[in-house]
Amino acid sequence: MKTKKQIGELIYGIHPIIELLKAKRRKLITVYTTRPEPKAWSLIKVLWPKYNVPIQYVERDILTRMAGTSEHQGVVAWVQEFHFRKSFFNAEKQPFLVMLDSIQDTRNVGAILRSAYCTGANGIIMITREAAPITGAAIKASAGLAEHMEVYLAPSPQAAIAELKKAGYNIYMAMFKGENAAQITYKEPLCLVIGGEWTGVSKEIIKDGIPITLPQKTTDISYNASVAAGILLFLISTQMKKI
Repeated sequence: MKTKKQIGELIYGIHPIIELLKAKRRKLITVYTTRPEPKAWSLIKVLWPKYNVPIQYVERDILTRMAGTSEHQGVVAWVQEFHFRKSFFNAEKQPFLVMLDSIQDTRNVGAILRSAYCTGANGIIMITREAAPITGAAIKASAGLAEHMEVYLAPSPQAAIAELKKAGYNIYMAMFKGENAAQITYKEPLCLVIGGEWTGVSKEIIKDGIPITLPQKTTDISYNASVAAGILLFLISTQMKKI
């Protein structure tokens, strides 16, 4: 009798697995770790699911090959695929969104998801065109907090903006030569758009939102995309009393 192959993906690190178990949105299929188990293993075991999860004990270098990095903290897991939102957001139920306009660095994706969760954002819009996906590296960079976020995939920036406008969101574009982001009054429902690392906000959608700019020392430098996102999310969240 053939057994049905379980479709999934690899995640790694203590916090990603802890948050996956806390979120209870996708299943833990198999866990790979070392013997003796890592010091933080007890934190995972406290949340261990009632259903049977096979544990495979392997050498640390095998975990490194599986994860593609040595930053696995002694644990790698095969889990169900990430659950993406099928329907677009509702402005009344999810009034605070973040749109990643073709962010290409996986670590930036994870860091922005982490900041979004910490500042009370209700959802994330990601563009599938020329953008980094949510991988194990992105989950690790988010400290596992991506597991709690509602994420919607749009085929292009234009498609995402059309959906936002139809739903009635106020759109704020993080870019140069905009209004001082620390001084304007934000209006809900809103979506903060963070442009790609090299190109910024897509030129096709620049006219569709309010440009906002973070003050900086000189004009020939710029914040990292995830750092800018974190600062802007904090500014918006504190003004809107989300945190």
